[in-house]
Amino acid sequence: MVGTARNGRVRHAFSVVNGGQDLGPSSAPASNAGSECDGIEFTREDVEALLNERPRRKDRFNLKEKCDTLTEYIKRLKLCIKWFQELEGSYLFEREKLQNSVEVSERQCNDMGILFKNKEEELNSIIAELRKNFASVQEKFTKEELDKMTAMESLTREREARLEIERSQNSLSDELGRVQRELSSANQKITSLNDMYKRLQDYIASLQQYNSKLHMDLSTVEEDLKRVEKEKASMVENLSMLRGQLSVSRQSQDDAIKQRDSLVNEVACLRMELQQVRDDRDRHQLQVQTLTAEYTKYKESTEKSCFDLDNLTSKKDELEERCLSQSNEIRTLKDQLLTAERKLQMSDLSTLETRAEYEGQKKLISELQTRLADAEFKLIEGEMLRKKLHNTILELKGNIRVFCRVRPLLADDGPSTEGKVISYPTAMDALGRGIDLVQTGQKHSFTFDKVFVPDVSQEDVFEDISQLVQSALDGYKVCIFAYGQTGSGKTYTMMGNPGDPEEKGLIPRSLEQIFKTRQSLQPQGWKYEMQVSMLEIYNETIRDLLSPNRSSSDMLRTENGIGGKQYTIKHDANGNTHVSDLTIVDVRTAKEVSFLLERAAHSRSVGKTQMNEQSSRSHFVFTLRISGVNESTEQQVQGVLNLIDLAGSERLSKSGSTGDRLKETQAINKSLSSLSDVIFALAKKEDHVPFRNSKLTYLLQPCLGGDSKTLMVVNISPEPSSAGESLCSLRFASRVNACDIGVPRRQTNMRPPDSRLSYG
Repeated sequence: MVGTARNGRVRHAFSVVNGGQDLGPSSAPASNAGSECDGIEFTREDVEALLNERPRRKDRFNLKEKCDTLTEYIKRLKLCIKWFQELEGSYLFEREKLQNSVEVSERQCNDMGILFKNKEEELNSIIAELRKNFASVQEKFTKEELDKMTAMESLTREREARLEIERSQNSLSDELGRVQRELSSANQKITSLNDMYKRLQDYIASLQQYNSKLHMDLSTVEEDLKRVEKEKASMVENLSMLRGQLSVSRQSQDDAIKQRDSLVNEVACLRMELQQVRDDRDRHQLQVQTLTAEYTKYKESTEKSCFDLDNLTSKKDELEERCLSQSNEIRTLKDQLLTAERKLQMSDLSTLETRAEYEGQKKLISELQTRLADAEFKLIEGEMLRKKLHNTILELKGNIRVFCRVRPLLADDGPSTEGKVISYPTAMDALGRGIDLVQTGQKHSFTFDKVFVPDVSQEDVFEDISQLVQSALDGYKVCIFAYGQTGSGKTYTMMGNPGDPEEKGLIPRSLEQIFKTRQSLQPQGWKYEMQVSMLEIYNETIRDLLSPNRSSSDMLRTENGIGGKQYTIKHDANGNTHVSDLTIVDVRTAKEVSFLLERAAHSRSVGKTQMNEQSSRSHFVFTLRISGVNESTEQQVQGVLNLIDLAGSERLSKSGSTGDRLKETQAINKSLSSLSDVIFALAKKEDHVPFRNSKLTYLLQPCLGGDSKTLMVVNISPEPSSAGESLCSLRFASRVNACDIGVPRRQTNMRPPDSRLSYG
């Protein structure tokens, strides 16, 4: 409380408080006061003068004058007490400020300790990584020797495989019965050669990665050394700053202790004076008691601050000792890094030796790659021959070929907690032909002529059926139809995505191939004429999708069973099918057929259900009739290509169909049920096959029971919720694959000029 005035402020004369009586030049400089005291400051002499003041009364019995003097004295005493309270508040604020600064310095010291610990752990991890790298280098050297031996062994196996393949090719032309056994052995050798080729590629990649990794490790170690030195310098600077802050906090604490001592002395004096005032003025006794209570609290807080200061000094000493220990640890880490650098130099020398060995291995690998390329070319030729012989065997058997295609999971399918329900066996006898489905914990296995996984492209699917499409130009009846539940991807398989050339379906790709082949056969003297028709079977009613008079009113009349043109199906003695009054269009280019396909797609019946946003509500039948004449040999052929997109089977509980959609669903399920009855009868070789139960089966009679080359593409949804429908589709496809429909034969007779388009 006793001291010079701060911030250049000048103390007012105490005569303002003391009723105009100045205390003289012996007064000491005043302390800083609060804003509520109007800039008045008190010194110790001022307070003593106020407390020692005695009232001077002219008349002892003049109570009014006595009361006025006492009132004025009480006002000055209140002003003094108020000034002391504000001064106490300023000291409390300074004490909190000092305490906060000490806490900040303590937190900074703790952070520095954590930082030192993290750096130590980082350096230990770097040293451990370097040791692991040295061990991995030694292991790779031994691995290289083993890989060299395996490469030599694989070369000998490759020569044996090539000899075996050549023997199998010669024996295939002599004995047809041994084809299946030799094909299985050739497939096993193909996989072994592919595995050897992959191992060689992995070996080259591992050598390259190892070389790059050594250079990267060297650069990272150098960067870590530079970073550690920078961090050490920053730590030293932080310690010097913390010491300066600690010295400043000590000085401020010493000032606070001195001020506390002066306050204690002044309080003792004030207590003596206030005791005298308490005897004279009983009304102010309560105020004096509150003042002493507040003073005792302040005294306790100052003692507590002294205790906190002692704790801070002890913590500061501990931090200094910790910093010294961490600096010693940094020195040891530097020594360890120097030893690591020496080891890296040794590893560089070993790297140069391995690089020389790598060059020799690279030359050997290039020679092996050329040999592998020759072997792969021969294997491709063998695979083409195998496919050709497989197709020949199937044609001799007369079975309906079945391909299975699994569509990928879509974003609209939603998440599933049941996991995958479809898998593909990896055994050689079922590779690419087998599919497994799990329902309620039970596994069901099926084998077809080909199984397409979800990531197979449209082009890959068409590649496997291109030879079948080619048969139509050779004079055969060909039928390809897509079967499956709603939303399994049948229309996408047959038609594709019209806006994306890469996603064209089987129908557009088949037409492109036919017209390209026709162009290539012209130099050999072949000339072809082609006719197209398209129809749909909607609610057991045939609709002509290329009719020029087709309108929305005609569609409504047909849906309601009122009016509309009636179409009849007839079969002749040659196995050809005719549909009366059906529109037939002569086509010369693939663009004309694409235009007709777009026109038919707009006319086809499509509806929205809970299972599919755009569900096909009818069976779509595309037919291309081909007539060819070779002017040089006078040979004439007639082929038919039927491409059919069946409507999907669906359960009413899942589709939520009502009204017209309900009638459509019932008609679709009825026709597919009739198709199932026909397949059952053909599989059991019954005398009577119920082709006439629906217009769909009656239209497909030559394809299912005649001399046509028939392929069924069964489409499967991978959703766990559709596992029941998928199992039914796979079982039906398995029965179809077992049906014998007779050996296909070529159509070489002349086509009458007025004949209508048939459906093979």
